[in-house]
Amino acid sequence: MASGTGCGPEFLTLPVSRQKVKGLHMGRKPIPDKLKLVKGTARADRMNPDAPAANPGVATAPEWLSERAAEIFAQLSATLLNMGIASPDDQVALALLSSRIEEVELMTAAIEDGGRTYDQKDENGNIRMRRAAPEVGLRNEAMRHAQSLLAEFGLTPAARSKVSAGKPADENPFKALG
Repeated sequence: MASGTGCGPEFLTLPVSRQKVKGLHMGRKPIPDKLKLVKGTARADRMNPDAPAANPGVATAPEWLSERAAEIFAQLSATLLNMGIASPDDQVALALLSSRIEEVELMTAAIEDGGRTYDQKDENGNIRMRRAAPEVGLRNEAMRHAQSLLAEFGLTPAARSKVSAGKPADENPFKALG
């Protein structure tokens, strides 16, 4: 084949995103060592002894959050504290989750007020087509992102079923034995 015709094998390569790049493989997210211990799937050869530990405590809402998002942040922080997995190190992720949940609420209110669709009209005022309101797409994206963040924190039923959190130290069943 003639070179430069666009028909040679040099044009049959996949885009970089689809090629196997040395050291870069698509796969599952790594599971934190603490979660492996809780789930009972920990193995010494798959643990990272140098992994940073999260600081204990409750995160405080950043100032940039709206009043409603700060309320959501406080509710989520209390839930994580009750589950025994709260950490101030999670402030940014919790703030993102709170903001996205607020956005779902705002877009839902806008959809309830304006409807899920609108009519696109031509220059004569005749209805040309019916389209989804932009708020529907914005809400869907916010819901997907919020769902992902909820799962990261173990705040969905499926995520919760994968973890068995330990009881707080003051609830020791052997305490009455003396």
